[in-house]
Amino acid sequence: MMPEHQGPKTAEFDYPLPPELIAQHPTNRRDGARMMVLHRAVQRIEHRRFAELPDYLRPGDLVMVNNTKVIPARLFARKPGTGGRAELFLLEQYEDGTWLALMRCRRRPDPGQHLDLEGAGGRADVLRYGAEGQVVLRFTTREPFLDYLATHGHTPLPPYIKRVNRDPSSVVSETHNGSPITDHDAERYQTIYAQTPGAVAAPTAGLHFTPEMFAKLEALGVSRAELTLHVGIGTFRPVKVERVQDHVMHEERYEVSAAAAEAVQRTRAGGGRIVAVGSTTVRTLESVARDHGSVVAAGGRTDIFIYPPYTFRAVDLMLTNFHLPQSTLLMMVCALAGQEFVMQAYAEAVREKYRFFSYGDCMLIL
Repeated sequence: MMPEHQGPKTAEFDYPLPPELIAQHPTNRRDGARMMVLHRAVQRIEHRRFAELPDYLRPGDLVMVNNTKVIPARLFARKPGTGGRAELFLLEQYEDGTWLALMRCRRRPDPGQHLDLEGAGGRADVLRYGAEGQVVLRFTTREPFLDYLATHGHTPLPPYIKRVNRDPSSVVSETHNGSPITDHDAERYQTIYAQTPGAVAAPTAGLHFTPEMFAKLEALGVSRAELTLHVGIGTFRPVKVERVQDHVMHEERYEVSAAAAEAVQRTRAGGGRIVAVGSTTVRTLESVARDHGSVVAAGGRTDIFIYPPYTFRAVDLMLTNFHLPQSTLLMMVCALAGQEFVMQAYAEAVREKYRFFSYGDCMLIL
């Protein structure tokens, strides 16, 4: 008897990437990135600029973006008595106001103990520990906690940002691997339409947009709508299983408003296309369509895992950055554009020296 097909292997989504192609800084202009265009129907690749995006859209299309706002999720604290330093990385706020976080310190405090936050005299009470080193904390600060974060928190850059800084005057903090974080990152690692705090990583495909680009799209007759999905640290979580289907996907909170759902329905009724900006937008739209049959007003948590083969229910076009080898994000792109075609495109992107990952170039899938 022939063995049952078990789906693709993780190794099939690997590709060689020279480290020097990982973008360590944003471009001088938000809209200055290169844009690889994938024509799925004819398996053709074009090399363009993001500024030329309007050339590929048409009146009646809808650009859907994720308006989550990256919080300054890295905090530092001290242990009472010893003064030992601890680094906290916030992951998610629960409904009762407590936070799920990661903690880095020499010896972790026991549940019931607390840490003194640096600046402003706040504290973090340790409630309990969970899987993979996670901890649940309750914060007490003089001002509202998000206001405290705005003053004392630090931008959570991705782990593949490993810089050698040449301008010490611009450094405001460092990543856990010692890479400098500059005052420029607080602005550029955030979309211009970010408004709902909660993400610990940026929806990076949206980093390219400027007010001028949205004005051009509006003049073309392309509308825009927003949803919210708070990007979690799981977006960087590697796939460690041999078979893709055995990977356990992280959950992320999302919200699709009535206005956003109506925009999708109106676009569909008028024959327009849904242009998803980024993998988080795709995850949200496809989750709602899967659970409700179409895109409706909805909210909750999603652990949807999109990999080949997959039938898309809500998304027609996708704008996305270039993703890590063997990542769930790359698997999603392969599900939309075809695995063999995407892997060929990535090989060409390497040859053409595109800039990869969060601060890098982008890809438009038609």
